[in-house]
Amino acid sequence: MASAWKVLPNQGIERWEENLWRVRGALPDMALERQMLVARTQDGRLVIHNGIALEEEAMAELEAFGEPSVLIVPNRFHRLDAPRFKARYPNLKVYTPAGARRAVQTRVPVDGTYDELPELPGVQLEHLRGVRKAEGVMRVESEAGVTLILNDCLFNQPHLPGLFGAIYRLLGQSGAPKVTAIARLFLVQNKAEYADHLRELAEIPGLIRVVPAHIDPILEDPAGTLRGVADALSRPRG
Repeated sequence: MASAWKVLPNQGIERWEENLWRVRGALPDMALERQMLVARTQDGRLVIHNGIALEEEAMAELEAFGEPSVLIVPNRFHRLDAPRFKARYPNLKVYTPAGARRAVQTRVPVDGTYDELPELPGVQLEHLRGVRKAEGVMRVESEAGVTLILNDCLFNQPHLPGLFGAIYRLLGQSGAPKVTAIARLFLVQNKAEYADHLRELAEIPGLIRVVPAHIDPILEDPAGTLRGVADALSRPRG
């Protein structure tokens, strides 16, 4: 059953901020990893971005962190453990980008899109422009500053070993922060609009971290990195 609690290998909980945790985990039959971000709102609710099923001890720790209230399924592909979280927490509200809703709700009931998300103190979500509302960005405000959580529209995947890694490297999918060729082909509809949105995100005061889906957070000059990615996206390819 898709809702049966199944734990895949993971690296456990990393406590980034007083209100923001991360977990890195494996994907079945893939060299790529995935990651879950858990943000606690100012009123004690948990917003779980790309939920990953964890061992019972870790889940108990998460539940002590706050009340699991909102599950974010960040695109049509990142929904592996969404049915498991909904089965474990029946009152959990599920939100997804508008362009992904039809595909996501084939796996788990969807309560709304990013445009319909109620106010979450200290946590905000919005659709990215120029990508058919297929993905969005989650903003988490902490004492140290602002973290932006994106998904497949921005990669920061280190080079991987083996045949899979060689193919990814050949396709330009790894090695540095970038909008990959696959994202350009399947997600990005308007490069200028998306690049402009990335530049706007770079201007957010107190930006300390940008988190793509795969996999390393961008910690060194995140604003400058976003501008560089936007500039690369705007340049003609050839």
